[in-house]
Amino acid sequence: MTAGKRDMDYLRNWAKQLRVDVLMMLNIAKSGHTGGSLSAADIVAALYFYKMRHNPEEPKWEDRDRFVLSKGHAAPVQYAALARCGYFPLKELTTLRRFGSILQGHPDMKSTPGIDICTGSLGQGLSMANGMALALRLDKKPSRVYVLLGDGEVEEGQVWEAAMSSSHYKMDSLCAFIDFNGFQIDGAVTDIMNIEPLSQKWKAFGWHVLMIDGHDMEQIVRALDDAQNIKGQPTVIIAKTVKGKGVSIFEGKYQYHGVPPSDDELRRSIEELGISVEGWPKKLSYPLSKPL
Repeated sequence: MTAGKRDMDYLRNWAKQLRVDVLMMLNIAKSGHTGGSLSAADIVAALYFYKMRHNPEEPKWEDRDRFVLSKGHAAPVQYAALARCGYFPLKELTTLRRFGSILQGHPDMKSTPGIDICTGSLGQGLSMANGMALALRLDKKPSRVYVLLGDGEVEEGQVWEAAMSSSHYKMDSLCAFIDFNGFQIDGAVTDIMNIEPLSQKWKAFGWHVLMIDGHDMEQIVRALDDAQNIKGQPTVIIAKTVKGKGVSIFEGKYQYHGVPPSDDELRRSIEELGISVEGWPKKLSYPLSKPL
């Protein structure tokens, strides 16, 4: 699968579908991370259905682009994208976090087709992405490496050591996203450990910096295209997002960082998103809109 269609409605609909899949998974599992999975859905949709070169029929294709979900607790949104791309049957999403499932609470490259690296210990993803980018350069591969970090995660010192390395080695095949939704598990990022001025920090570390609305698909796509044309330095896309985006009962509430939707919240969420759950094994008794 090479880069997908540069069709904004097509990509927006995929982002909606990923959000519904996430909510269904978490409700069935009765555990997992709602807020940060929903805030990253537009970015993940743009990566998997537009920008990244990848092949579900050959998950280990050597020339594929790599994706590192550094904020590994948002694994449900990546699992949804992988299933919708065809890496494994959609029914596997119903097994999230179950013992023996291929879909663990955090990404596991040994269990899940399409996962490039195990993540979950916050602060480590950019370092691993650096290693991938350097290895691909040595192998003279055309592949790019994308990494998604959380804004609370950027409080980690290892992130900034890795940022120095990325710049020092002029890793222009590396593109980092910051899911800047303003909250972490215990509250507002500004209250717990203020990371501002964020753009100036990355610029000072030698990165090309783009600031966007992380829910505006046109801005996401444009930033991804711009990043691919930058030479001699890595690019960071600071995406201003809303925790729990897409469902009003979750939006902007850190309390839903690691809390799954109840049955009633799931029903209300799907009605608000306007996407059918056709294809899901679980039967739902309330009326839903037409499928995507």
